[in-house]
Amino acid sequence: MAYDTLQEYVADLERRGELVRIKEPLDPYLEISALADLAVKAGGPALLVEAPRGSQYPVLVNAFGTQERAWRAVGGADPQEVVARLSALLRLRPPAGLREAFSTLARAAGVARLAPRRVAHGPCQEVVEPEPCLSSLPILHCWPEDAGRFLTLPMVFSRHPETGQRNVGMYRMQVYDERTTGMHWHPHKVGAAHYRAYQARGERMPVAVALGGDPALIYSATAPLPEGFDEMLLAGWLRGRRVEMVRCRTCELEVPAGAEFVLEGYVEPGELRVEGPFGDHTGYYSPPAPYPVFHLTCLTRRRQPIYPATVVGRPPMEDCYLGKITERLFLPLLQLVLPEVVDLNLPVEGIFHNLALVSIRKAYPGHAYQVMHALWGMGQFAFTKVIAVFDQEVNVQDWGEAVWRLGNNIDPERDVQVVRGPVDILNHAAPQPGFGSKMGIDATRKWPEEGFARQWPADVTTTAQARERAQQVWQGILGQEAGR
Repeated sequence: MAYDTLQEYVADLERRGELVRIKEPLDPYLEISALADLAVKAGGPALLVEAPRGSQYPVLVNAFGTQERAWRAVGGADPQEVVARLSALLRLRPPAGLREAFSTLARAAGVARLAPRRVAHGPCQEVVEPEPCLSSLPILHCWPEDAGRFLTLPMVFSRHPETGQRNVGMYRMQVYDERTTGMHWHPHKVGAAHYRAYQARGERMPVAVALGGDPALIYSATAPLPEGFDEMLLAGWLRGRRVEMVRCRTCELEVPAGAEFVLEGYVEPGELRVEGPFGDHTGYYSPPAPYPVFHLTCLTRRRQPIYPATVVGRPPMEDCYLGKITERLFLPLLQLVLPEVVDLNLPVEGIFHNLALVSIRKAYPGHAYQVMHALWGMGQFAFTKVIAVFDQEVNVQDWGEAVWRLGNNIDPERDVQVVRGPVDILNHAAPQPGFGSKMGIDATRKWPEEGFARQWPADVTTTAQARERAQQVWQGILGQEAGR
């Protein structure tokens, strides 16, 4: 099923017994985040903190805290069905590259009717605060060494000043005071590109921040889409119907009509302020650095809103389950460009941009190197610190099998390649922010054409007949054990 609002999603979680209401007071300073950390690591329910200290608005955390819940939140209780739908759309006209793959999706039959549409009114503007102020919101201070309170689940809306193309990204926002926050735009992000365009023109940049709404919208804001592809179209496709948008009260930007809160404001070109440290999804504190400043000019909300938040830190956390959705959805797109790719695993322990395990149908000498370099040339795969490539029969989703093959199949001097280039800003091991080295590992079996003169050994396994007989006997043993 799909949800129109966060309120609908919360009600459905409660009907399913997947939501717990916390009635005792909890402090947004450390206490709520500590509880959220316990809940997600235990595979526990979503939590609605009804009485956060210092605010009248309840806080929702751990809303995406299991893989099943995360898929249901984006409108796809059956992940294979969602992936199959995407694959069917893309087969209408095979694209030449990843960017064209998204364009194909946008043009595909039936998708145009899912484009966002503007409506005159929306619940997100039921109340317009006469004096916009962030202190009324139960914004979390997540970890002890964080520089302050952070908006952790904001959907940040902007438009390019020349093309008018919309971008929706999820960029954390540190609260400086009642009217200003940081805007954590990494230089590789589309929001940062929009900011640079406004800065080149010497113009103030309108920005709107939506909190809450249909959970498919929240996911779409995290998806690594290419510049120019509207995240609201992806959300419409996921939920199977258009996203309704309303015009902001103080600028031309549009925001989801069903959001819980909307913060309207601007970013002044050239104005920077130190942001951080922040306990990040790497499990380490990201260091302080200068970032643009968001100025709040208007705050609108529902009459009875829910404040949505997430807590990132050492995995597994909620963002891991959203990231796994991206892994599954983007695999068909990746396979259109690299059809030799069989499967892809971005382990949650690898923080997605640190490690990728890829299985391929190896067709020629050096094929593994061709694939790893192709991946480094695709969007946010450019930041992948380690890519390990395996043969097609290796189940890269099985961490134990992948490590077994990796340990056995490589000669480090021959099969490891180190290159330099852009890396993730959060890569604290890089010699400087945003630039460092990446490693490719060829864990496929080696061919004579690749200079391997020895005979590659066969896997140790029994015959099909012996295995079938053993399984028959084993089932009998299990039956005897169960009867005791």
